[in-house]
Amino acid sequence: MRVFVTGASGWIGSALTPELIGAGHQVVALARSDASAAALASAGAEVIRGTLDDLDVLHDTAAASDGVVHLAFKHDLAFQGSFQSAADADRRAVETFGKALAGSARPFVLASGLLWLTSGRVSTEEDGRASDSSSAHTAEGPEIRMSTARLTIGLADRGVRSCVVRLPPTVHGEGDNGFMPALIGIARAKGVSGHIGDGSQRWPAAHRIDAAHLFRLALEGAPAGSVLHAAADQGVPIRSIAEIVGRHLDLPVRSIPADAAAGHFGWLADFLSVDSPASSDLTRELTGWHPTGPSLVEDLEKGHYFRTDRPARP
Repeated sequence: MRVFVTGASGWIGSALTPELIGAGHQVVALARSDASAAALASAGAEVIRGTLDDLDVLHDTAAASDGVVHLAFKHDLAFQGSFQSAADADRRAVETFGKALAGSARPFVLASGLLWLTSGRVSTEEDGRASDSSSAHTAEGPEIRMSTARLTIGLADRGVRSCVVRLPPTVHGEGDNGFMPALIGIARAKGVSGHIGDGSQRWPAAHRIDAAHLFRLALEGAPAGSVLHAAADQGVPIRSIAEIVGRHLDLPVRSIPADAAAGHFGWLADFLSVDSPASSDLTRELTGWHPTGPSLVEDLEKGHYFRTDRPARP
């Protein structure tokens, strides 16, 4: 297939591009910078210059492709305090892809998230699927991304083989610049490896290579309107992570009271407070996905997260 990939030079995209090419697909990649364009061309992709705001480019490239994988999100804008603007741009892109692929039965795979899907229990692929058209354009924060995912599921009714791949908060591996490095950085700065309360909050996780493999499986064969969970680890207790961090940095491990969490962890506090384990049983049954990479605990124990000279991700 000729596959249009947004976010192809990002953390998961840079693993998905060789995964797709190795399986015989042609990758057409969106690049917003010279550096991304050069990296993608070197990886064997055809480069299309543009951003998520270039809706005509997104539409025309999708219409000329055999399938679309949408990984890109304006994370830089979101972390600058404009999550709503980033989520709105993402929704406009999905609406554009839906128009380009309507009636074609071609695949469209969207990256979404698992955190906050449910709280205090193990979520499944059946959770969060309900239509919410009444709030589609009034949702805020994480809910707008969930609404966009439901929009994607609904594209199946418009002749698109749509699929949502929900990603865990930690898609780990060497070069990761996400939540784990942030947590380690806070521990270094504070001189203590902390967790909120008893640290029993659980996060699902997956290795980057396993996540990329699931996106390929989704593109190639996921049924229209399907939801998949890229959860290799169902739920890793935050306390267990804090203990590994403390051991590797030779720091004490301490409980941080909930009312002091924001002052200690900053922006990360809201995320660390969430107990959001997730099952991938239905995903494995439907697609044959069998994660082979290390678990989050195994990856942390390798030590690369704690090197001071660790490379930044693409």
